[in-house]
Amino acid sequence: MSLVLDPAAQDLLFREARTANTFTDESVTDEQVQAIYDLVKFGPTAFNQSPLRITLVRSPEARERLVQHMAEGNRPKTASAPLVAILSADNEFHEELPALFPHFPQAKDVFFAERPAREGAAALNAALQAAYFIIGVRAAGLAAGPMTGLDFAGVQKEFLDDDHTPLMVINIGKPGEDAWFPRSPRLEHDQVITTI
Repeated sequence: MSLVLDPAAQDLLFREARTANTFTDESVTDEQVQAIYDLVKFGPTAFNQSPLRITLVRSPEARERLVQHMAEGNRPKTASAPLVAILSADNEFHEELPALFPHFPQAKDVFFAERPAREGAAALNAALQAAYFIIGVRAAGLAAGPMTGLDFAGVQKEFLDDDHTPLMVINIGKPGEDAWFPRSPRLEHDQVITTI
Protein backbone atom coordinates (compact mmCIF):
# COMPACT_ATOMS: atom_id res chain seq x y z
CA MET A 1 0.00 0.00 0.00
CA SER A 2 1.34 3.40 -0.91
CA LEU A 3 1.12 6.55 1.16
CA VAL A 4 -1.66 9.03 0.45
CA LEU A 5 0.61 12.05 0.94
CA ASP A 6 2.07 13.37 -2.32
CA PRO A 7 5.66 12.09 -2.90
CA ALA A 8 6.98 15.66 -3.16
CA ALA A 9 5.53 16.42 0.28
CA GLN A 10 7.02 13.19 1.62
CA ASP A 11 10.41 14.33 0.36
CA LEU A 12 9.99 17.83 1.79
CA LEU A 13 9.03 16.58 5.25
CA PHE A 14 11.17 13.45 5.51
CA ARG A 15 13.32 11.96 2.74
CA GLU A 16 15.12 15.10 1.59
CA ALA A 17 14.92 17.03 4.86
CA ARG A 18 17.99 17.11 7.08
CA THR A 19 19.40 19.13 9.92
CA ALA A 20 20.72 22.40 8.50
CA ASN A 21 24.10 23.65 9.65
CA THR A 22 24.28 26.88 7.64
CA PHE A 23 21.59 29.37 6.68
CA THR A 24 21.08 32.28 4.33
CA ASP A 25 20.39 35.69 5.83
CA GLU A 26 16.77 35.65 4.61
CA SER A 27 14.59 36.46 7.61
CA VAL A 28 11.95 34.22 9.17
CA THR A 29 8.85 36.30 9.84
CA ASP A 30 6.43 36.22 12.73
CA GLU A 31 3.76 35.32 10.17
CA GLN A 32 5.72 32.21 9.16
CA VAL A 33 6.11 31.18 12.79
CA GLN A 34 2.38 31.74 13.35
CA ALA A 35 1.55 29.58 10.33
CA ILE A 36 3.86 26.82 11.58
CA TYR A 37 2.26 26.86 15.02
CA ASP A 38 -1.26 27.01 13.60
CA LEU A 39 -0.51 23.74 11.78
CA VAL A 40 1.41 21.80 14.42
CA LYS A 41 -0.82 22.67 17.37
CA PHE A 42 -3.14 19.91 16.14
CA GLY A 43 -0.59 17.17 16.82
CA PRO A 44 -1.80 14.86 19.62
CA THR A 45 -0.62 14.96 23.22
CA ALA A 46 -1.94 13.00 26.21
CA PHE A 47 -4.99 14.72 27.72
CA ASN A 48 -4.40 17.41 25.06
CA GLN A 49 -1.96 18.85 27.61
CA SER A 50 0.08 20.78 25.00
CA PRO A 51 3.04 21.56 27.29
CA LEU A 52 5.46 22.86 24.63
CA ARG A 53 6.51 26.48 24.99
CA ILE A 54 8.54 28.30 22.35
CA THR A 55 10.83 31.23 23.08
CA LEU A 56 11.94 33.05 19.93
CA VAL A 57 15.38 34.60 20.19
CA ARG A 58 15.38 37.61 17.86
CA SER A 59 17.33 40.45 19.46
CA PRO A 60 21.13 40.57 19.03
CA GLU A 61 21.55 40.86 22.80
CA ALA A 62 19.49 37.74 23.51
CA ARG A 63 21.26 35.87 20.72
CA GLU A 64 24.65 36.70 22.21
CA ARG A 65 23.50 35.48 25.63
CA LEU A 66 22.21 32.23 24.13
CA VAL A 67 25.34 31.53 22.08
CA GLN A 68 27.38 31.52 25.31
CA HIS A 69 25.34 28.52 26.51
CA MET A 70 25.72 26.50 23.32
CA ALA A 71 28.32 23.76 22.82
CA GLU A 72 31.36 25.04 20.94
CA GLY A 73 30.40 23.39 17.64
CA ASN A 74 26.88 24.83 17.79
CA ARG A 75 27.89 28.44 18.44
CA PRO A 76 28.62 29.66 14.89
CA LYS A 77 25.38 28.32 13.41
CA THR A 78 23.32 29.63 16.33
CA ALA A 79 24.98 33.03 15.98
CA SER A 80 24.18 33.22 12.25
CA ALA A 81 20.76 31.56 11.88
CA PRO A 82 17.95 33.97 10.92
CA LEU A 83 15.82 32.76 13.83
CA VAL A 84 16.52 30.65 16.90
CA ALA A 85 13.86 29.03 19.06
CA ILE A 86 14.28 27.64 22.57
CA LEU A 87 11.80 24.80 23.06
CA SER A 88 10.80 24.02 26.62
CA ALA A 89 8.30 21.97 28.58
CA ASP A 90 5.87 23.85 30.82
CA ASN A 91 5.68 21.88 34.06
CA GLU A 92 2.58 23.85 35.05
CA PHE A 93 0.68 22.84 31.91
CA HIS A 94 -2.07 21.38 34.09
CA GLU A 95 -3.41 24.89 34.79
CA GLU A 96 -4.65 24.94 31.16
CA LEU A 97 -6.32 21.51 31.29
CA PRO A 98 -9.82 22.72 32.24
CA ALA A 99 -9.88 24.61 28.92
CA LEU A 100 -7.88 22.10 26.86
CA PHE A 101 -9.60 18.95 28.18
CA PRO A 102 -13.10 20.28 28.97
CA HIS A 103 -14.89 16.92 29.04
CA PHE A 104 -12.81 15.94 32.10
CA PRO A 105 -11.58 19.17 33.71
CA GLN A 106 -10.77 17.40 36.97
CA ALA A 107 -7.84 15.66 35.20
CA LYS A 108 -5.83 18.65 36.40
CA ASP A 109 -6.11 17.45 40.00
CA VAL A 110 -6.72 13.73 39.53
CA PHE A 111 -3.60 13.02 37.45
CA PHE A 112 -1.34 16.06 37.69
CA ALA A 113 -1.58 17.42 41.22
CA GLU A 114 1.99 16.31 42.00
CA ARG A 115 4.96 18.05 40.38
CA PRO A 116 6.88 14.83 39.50
CA ALA A 117 3.90 13.51 37.53
CA ARG A 118 3.67 16.82 35.67
CA GLU A 119 7.39 16.91 34.89
CA GLY A 120 7.34 13.43 33.37
CA ALA A 121 4.22 14.10 31.33
CA ALA A 122 5.47 17.51 30.21
CA ALA A 123 8.85 16.16 29.08
CA LEU A 124 7.31 13.37 26.99
CA ASN A 125 4.51 15.38 25.43
CA ALA A 126 6.58 18.51 24.77
CA ALA A 127 9.14 16.28 23.02
CA LEU A 128 6.32 15.00 20.79
CA GLN A 129 5.36 18.59 20.05
CA ALA A 130 8.97 19.49 19.34
CA ALA A 131 9.00 16.81 16.62
CA TYR A 132 5.76 18.24 15.20
CA PHE A 133 7.37 21.69 15.26
CA ILE A 134 10.35 20.48 13.23
CA ILE A 135 7.99 18.97 10.63
CA GLY A 136 6.05 22.24 10.59
CA VAL A 137 9.22 24.22 9.93
CA ARG A 138 9.89 21.91 6.98
CA ALA A 139 6.29 22.29 5.77
CA ALA A 140 6.90 26.05 5.66
CA GLY A 141 9.77 25.49 3.23
CA LEU A 142 12.38 26.25 5.87
CA ALA A 143 15.15 24.17 7.37
CA ALA A 144 15.46 23.29 11.04
CA GLY A 145 18.67 22.72 12.94
CA PRO A 146 17.63 21.13 16.25
CA MET A 147 20.38 20.87 18.87
CA THR A 148 20.74 19.46 22.36
CA GLY A 149 24.41 20.38 22.64
CA LEU A 150 23.93 23.16 25.16
CA ASP A 151 24.14 24.04 28.83
CA PHE A 152 20.55 23.26 29.83
CA ALA A 153 20.84 24.74 33.31
CA GLY A 154 22.39 27.90 31.88
CA VAL A 155 19.65 28.29 29.25
CA GLN A 156 16.97 27.75 31.87
CA LYS A 157 18.48 30.34 34.21
CA GLU A 158 19.08 32.87 31.42
CA PHE A 159 15.80 32.59 29.53
CA LEU A 160 13.20 30.57 31.44
CA ASP A 161 12.00 30.02 35.00
CA ASP A 162 11.79 27.06 37.35
CA ASP A 163 8.49 25.97 35.81
CA HIS A 164 9.97 25.52 32.33
CA THR A 165 12.48 22.82 31.40
CA PRO A 166 14.50 23.43 28.22
CA LEU A 167 14.38 20.59 25.68
CA MET A 168 16.39 21.85 22.73
CA VAL A 169 17.37 24.85 20.66
CA ILE A 170 16.37 24.98 17.00
CA ASN A 171 18.00 27.17 14.36
CA ILE A 172 15.49 28.07 11.64
CA GLY A 173 15.86 29.53 8.17
CA LYS A 174 16.57 28.89 4.51
CA PRO A 175 19.52 26.51 4.13
CA GLY A 176 22.80 28.16 3.21
CA GLU A 177 25.87 26.97 1.37
CA ASP A 178 27.07 23.49 2.35
CA ALA A 179 24.16 23.24 4.80
CA TRP A 180 24.02 19.45 4.95
CA PHE A 181 26.22 16.71 6.27
CA PRO A 182 25.98 13.48 4.23
CA ARG A 183 22.83 11.50 4.94
CA SER A 184 23.42 9.05 7.80
CA PRO A 185 22.15 5.47 7.53
CA ARG A 186 18.73 4.48 8.83
CA LEU A 187 17.51 1.21 10.31
CA GLU A 188 15.43 -0.99 8.04
CA HIS A 189 11.88 -2.14 8.65
CA ASP A 190 12.83 -5.58 10.00
CA GLN A 191 15.30 -4.02 12.46
CA VAL A 192 12.59 -1.92 14.06
CA ILE A 193 9.19 -3.53 13.67
CA THR A 194 8.24 -6.79 15.37
CA THR A 195 4.91 -8.48 14.93
CA ILE A 196 3.69 -10.70 17.77
